[in-house]
Amino acid sequence: MPVCEVCDNDYPHTFEVRAAGQVHVFDCLECAAHRMAPTCENCGCRILGHGMESEGHYYCCAHCARAQGRTELADSAP
Repeated sequence: MPVCEVCDNDYPHTFEVRAAGQVHVFDCLECAAHRMAPTCENCGCRILGHGMESEGHYYCCAHCARAQGRTELADSAP
């Protein structure tokens, strides 16, 4: 039976996520998000939505981006 790579749960309904040439096995979306989602460089939360990126740096929102000096990013069009 497949085993989740995050929590080691031995579960018959695991699923695979293929990314960057690798195959990952998870038993739930929570474990997949924990392993795969990027982390906001300001507040440390997992970015599960669209998030923001600037020059290889990831943020959950424009507020966090501005706190790190990325003033060019905005949550929505003015």
